[in-house]
Amino acid sequence: MRDAHGTPDENENAGNAGNTGNTGNEDPGDPGGRAGPGSPTERDGPVTPGTPGNPADPGRPGGDASAARIPLPRVSVEDGGRALPDAVPGGPAPLEHQVLTSLLGAWALAACSAEEAAAVEEHLGACDPCAEEALRLREAVGLLQRPESLDLDPALRTRVLEGCLERRPPRIPVPEWAAPYDAETARLDALLQDIGDAEWHAPVRLRWYEADGAASRRTTVAGVIAHLLTVDGLVAVTLGLADPLGDVAAPSAAPAGRTEAYWRASHYPPTRAVRAPWREQSHDIVRTVSFTGEAGRMPVSYGDFELPLHDAMLDRAFECWVHAEDIAEAVDYPYEPPSGRHLHRMIDLAARMLPDVLAARRRDGLASPAARPRLVAAGEPGRSLRLEIEGSGGGEWLIPLDSPGAQGSADHEVAHVALDGVEFCRLAAGHVPPADAAAGQLGDREAIRDVLFAAASLSRM
Repeated sequence: MRDAHGTPDENENAGNAGNTGNTGNEDPGDPGGRAGPGSPTERDGPVTPGTPGNPADPGRPGGDASAARIPLPRVSVEDGGRALPDAVPGGPAPLEHQVLTSLLGAWALAACSAEEAAAVEEHLGACDPCAEEALRLREAVGLLQRPESLDLDPALRTRVLEGCLERRPPRIPVPEWAAPYDAETARLDALLQDIGDAEWHAPVRLRWYEADGAASRRTTVAGVIAHLLTVDGLVAVTLGLADPLGDVAAPSAAPAGRTEAYWRASHYPPTRAVRAPWREQSHDIVRTVSFTGEAGRMPVSYGDFELPLHDAMLDRAFECWVHAEDIAEAVDYPYEPPSGRHLHRMIDLAARMLPDVLAARRRDGLASPAARPRLVAAGEPGRSLRLEIEGSGGGEWLIPLDSPGAQGSADHEVAHVALDGVEFCRLAAGHVPPADAAAGQLGDREAIRDVLFAAASLSRM
């Protein structure tokens, strides 16, 4: 071992000895041993490049430039005072046709830069083949985007049928008064097609108003279709078609009696098998009424009252929609109201039935105590309530309050009620309490109450 405080000659000899590899003091990372222990860098402290005594100084005679550990910082163009290079004259070179064609896919996906998009769009204005290809790519991109809802537009069937009928009118068209029933049964059938076997047994509660109180009956999805089958059978029997009850004896001809009889006669709870006879019957009804011509006024008996055939078809369309909403709620499926044109006809039927219901409630002692009807001759104007229906299918109706035969008159208006169209229909179906249905009320409060409760009394099982 050498003395760490040896003389310069000894240190120099040690440095030379490091070149022969026999001292062990050399730096393993420096084969020349220039920066090993005992060198001027370690012995004398840090040495600034460019000063005497720094063997790594390239500017010093005899210095070794390869031994520098830290590179010197670069000098930027701005710091060096040099002039910046001039921009390329004339701007960027225009893109070739092949390059622009290859960018069409990225352009359709809006993945091009602003410069590329501008170049592609300028090219499309002058190149017809590329413009056609770009249009096809844009349409394909639109197909790749998943729509917000997978449910078909409720009006799609109507539009398709109208388009087909414009090209080839039917030999025997469906009457206008039967179109709502045709549309609502088709919509319900489409809903039933989408539900699974287990969902046919999902619980459903039928709701209606009876004696100014809410009433309900628990059943299943299949039970609701059985209910529609038996009550639609009233129209079928009127048209000369087979009665779905067959040999089953119903306690009454009323809808509730027929439904209960069908349910009791079933050996097992109704299943999805009930869909086929219901759908076949609805098709037969629509097909048969299309041949009736002017026979739409033949009476259809509901047991304790009658309706002309064209009104009975509207009534069945209304109940089909209401119970379709019950089913959709039970299976957690979206369901839209009828079209505005069909909804208006349903509301009109309810408004025309209100005077008779008001008179029946008075006979049963259910009218307001303060209501004092005046004797009005048939066809003469009497006290009236203005029923304003807003939204789809809306309109205005003057409801005579004193007599079913009286004429509604704006000059004798004593009250005004405003409701949404769908809300009014749900009131008439017994799904909305009368006290909560009116959106706006003005005038005689007792008359308003009577009309709202009469609308709820239109509901039945």
